[in-house]
Amino acid sequence: MSNRHLARTIAMQSLFLWDFKGKNNKNLDENIKGIFSNFAPRFNDQGFVCNLIQGVIDNLEEIDSYIIKYATEWPLEQITIVDRNILRIGVYEMIFNDDIPEKVAINEAIEIAKTFGSEASGKFVNGVLGAIYKDLQ
Repeated sequence: MSNRHLARTIAMQSLFLWDFKGKNNKNLDENIKGIFSNFAPRFNDQGFVCNLIQGVIDNLEEIDSYIIKYATEWPLEQITIVDRNILRIGVYEMIFNDDIPEKVAINEAIEIAKTFGSEASGKFVNGVLGAIYKDLQ
């Protein structure tokens, strides 16, 4: 597994926990440290993870507006917490991070969705992010 893929996985797990606990930033750093110590104790690209998480949180309102616009059949609160946070990372990388090519962001999100989501998660994430990508072109 590449460092960036692992970093996105850790970011998704951290955002999942943050979202699950009511989006409380108070314990965010402790949650991130816990995920690192349990799942990637020797991981050396923590800066990328923290930038992803902070970027999603800082731009949450606009990121969620993209998800709401492009996942028309699903109210945001009805999207599973896993899929919602995978989409948030994907949208953040596509819209706010010029260092990541859009197709890489989409492919990474799909792979994480296949690993952590339901059977339909990969297709759902692909559909939403693909529609955003199409409109960006």
